[in-house]
Amino acid sequence: MKVLVTGGAGFIGSHLVRRLMALGYEVTVLDNLSTGVRAHLPEEGFTFWELDDRAPEARERIVGGHFDAIVHLAGQTMVDASIRDPHFDASENVLGTVNVLEAARASGVKRVIFASTAAAYGDVEEDVLPLQEQLPLAPMSFYGLTKVVAERYLALYQALYGLDYVVLRFANVYGERQGDKGEGGVISIFAKRVAKGEPLIIFGDGGQTRDFIYAGDIANGIVHALTTEHANTAYNLSTQTETSLNDLVAIFGKAVGRELHPAHEAAREGDIYRSMLANEKAKASLHWQPEVSLEEGLRRTVAYFASAEL
Repeated sequence: MKVLVTGGAGFIGSHLVRRLMALGYEVTVLDNLSTGVRAHLPEEGFTFWELDDRAPEARERIVGGHFDAIVHLAGQTMVDASIRDPHFDASENVLGTVNVLEAARASGVKRVIFASTAAAYGDVEEDVLPLQEQLPLAPMSFYGLTKVVAERYLALYQALYGLDYVVLRFANVYGERQGDKGEGGVISIFAKRVAKGEPLIIFGDGGQTRDFIYAGDIANGIVHALTTEHANTAYNLSTQTETSLNDLVAIFGKAVGRELHPAHEAAREGDIYRSMLANEKAKASLHWQPEVSLEEGLRRTVAYFASAEL
């Protein structure tokens, strides 16, 4: 299968590209390197295009590439950035997606896999957790909103043009090569600080929770979505486990073998307080499940950043 990965030099993309190559897929990566890092990818074995997915040239190259499937990871992932600059957020996450979909429609791509987010659900009552895919989407940030809009575009492209899609709503992803930005960035920030022996900072009281999932498990979920017979729907990719930031610090301490004492600062605007995604649908229809525990994933992440500091 010939697969294009937009945003493939990004954090999740770097895990996915390796997984696809190991399975024998023919891979092309499209990335403008605004946040992605070319060095995070293997040196060879795939095609690399340094392009912005919103550019006319990107659409032309995609059309000429004759891909079987596109995994669309490109976009901006920062809640706070979307609050500060909604125009930038919409340009990255809506216009970029439409350009990719137009190219897919024009070139006969069979399926688009779209990276969505837990932020699409917004803040919810505690008795609603874990969040099921059929829940109403009520994002609290422009980032979440643009992801929901992109999901709607995918559904209409399927209805009007027959372009199959799978929406994957990621929980908070973490792992090696992660930057400090985006939804799961708290773990990479903590890992870097732990590796350097610096103090940890929690924004808010630390009771806020997230569903942290290792990037390798996300890559495996995307691979399953490429071939599933159950397309044209949305799936959560998650551990279905709620972890508070206070508990996260304690697990970090176990992973590195020492007790950690974080400082607290004011909570950030636009952040939801509690989040946990159900994953039964992905287990049943994608035949996928997470395999890496949080403690093991943190060990790998801390080890990576510790080696990067050497």
